[in-house]
Amino acid sequence: MTNQIRRTQLDSGLRVVTESLPHLRSASVAFWVGTGARDETPGLAGASHFLEHLLFKGTATRDAQAIATAVESVGGDMNAFTAHEYTAFYVRVPDAQLAMAVEILSDIVWSPAFRPDEVDSERQVILEEIRMRDDAPDDLVHDLLAGIVFPDHPLGREVIGFPETVETATPEVIAAFHAEHYHPGNIVVAAAGNVDHDEVLALVERGLAGRTGDRPARDLGVLSDAKGQVVLDRPLEQAHIALGLRGIARNDPDRWAFGVLNQVLGGGMSSRLFQEIREKRGLAYSVYSYRASFEETGAFAVYVGSAPERVDESLAIARAEIDRLVRDRSVTDAELVAAKGYLTGSLALSLESSTSRMHRIGRSELLHHEVPELDELVALINGVGPDDIARVIDRVFVGAEPVLAAIGPFDDGAFAT
Repeated sequence: MTNQIRRTQLDSGLRVVTESLPHLRSASVAFWVGTGARDETPGLAGASHFLEHLLFKGTATRDAQAIATAVESVGGDMNAFTAHEYTAFYVRVPDAQLAMAVEILSDIVWSPAFRPDEVDSERQVILEEIRMRDDAPDDLVHDLLAGIVFPDHPLGREVIGFPETVETATPEVIAAFHAEHYHPGNIVVAAAGNVDHDEVLALVERGLAGRTGDRPARDLGVLSDAKGQVVLDRPLEQAHIALGLRGIARNDPDRWAFGVLNQVLGGGMSSRLFQEIREKRGLAYSVYSYRASFEETGAFAVYVGSAPERVDESLAIARAEIDRLVRDRSVTDAELVAAKGYLTGSLALSLESSTSRMHRIGRSELLHHEVPELDELVALINGVGPDDIARVIDRVFVGAEPVLAAIGPFDDGAFAT
């Protein structure tokens, strides 16, 4: 680490990582909690996301308006998000307001009120969020795909939860989930901007007030093979299609090569899928591929939004490009250079604010227990060679049959298995 990035693990187990950027006049700070949707039982599906909403609703000493007013009255902003393996709460403020930001985050994370009326009102907000997601097929199709890439597994469940689990979640149940998972040993506090590491440490320790504890052991469950397809019949003008495969875990040494390969296949406008499906044939407006990584596994997917009558052609091209990877076990030298150039360049461009810097160091510390130098990341990406690409193709694509999720005016037999 450079002198600008410092890391401390407190006796409680809580980790604090900071990046000092003295030329900025902002400070971004977040509590990263190592619990997400995969840590819920089926009956508690959506509990982490419910908590994400509720923690900003109030504490014993602050209500939602007081929290929002304190942050916004100094020009700051706050937000939170939930993933399968973590939940994050963050605030960005002028640097002089760092103490206020850490105090508010400490208060909401450690001492949420869970007032019944606030739980009920936020329950309705989440139900509206689910309806909004259901009305966005370009989002919904990815949730459907996850369910068949990870069948009968928490990674295949929707982070947002289901109407029936959200409707039945009581304040007591949500408070019990919070008490089980929100412990110092399960949290990373990350701060970036014009911040001082020792000051952040002191502020965090003040808010801890002697709390101890760690995250309960994570049940990884049993991973069954990806299988089948799911088709949702809706009278849409545009069909939404996603093909999925199992990928690799988040700490796998091949993750850098996998990122480069994804960039070549569908990561940008110069990618094979974009060029073949959109640029050359005009079959779709949106077409891309992406990867996701988790503790012990991962996923890879291709998305196409196309007119229903052109879906078969779009799918055929996507499958042909995957088959081409399997056949060639390689990409061209020019594609390799371009993909690595994009990834290293976009990494630099993505780190031009205190918030983006905070996200990088917080997520890295939580999931990888280290914060690599930017130069080290660039070297890892640039070090990807043809043999690494061939190995990832063998691991991910060879012998794997993609599963399919589709939303549009189709019946169950619209796509051959």
